[in-house]
Amino acid sequence: MNAEAPMEGAPLIKPSTTDHPLYDSIVEACRTVHDPEIPVNIYDLGLVYTIEIDDGGNVSVLMTLTAPGCPVAGEMPGWVAEAIEPLPGVQTVSVELIWEPPWGMEMLSDEAKLELGFM
Repeated sequence: MNAEAPMEGAPLIKPSTTDHPLYDSIVEACRTVHDPEIPVNIYDLGLVYTIEIDDGGNVSVLMTLTAPGCPVAGEMPGWVAEAIEPLPGVQTVSVELIWEPPWGMEMLSDEAKLELGFM
């Protein structure tokens, strides 16, 4: 099996543009947005799946929520966009909620696990 090929039935999520100069500041902006039900930022919760940045400074974020019925589902993408838009070099921001793969506790960063008392 080719290591680059997605597993059968797995969603096609593109990798983040980690080598772009804006990437780290966008991650930090995402860390300012918190899930109101869990006292951890959305990045360390593992809710941000992909951050794509093109050469023109246009940012596309694919993210999920802890559950499809999350009460802030309608607001969270706007909060993320509002956190990223003011960054120097960012031209446009698009935030899309996706549900595959579904979020799970294994997506928590070590920092989030510590903060929530799981380590």
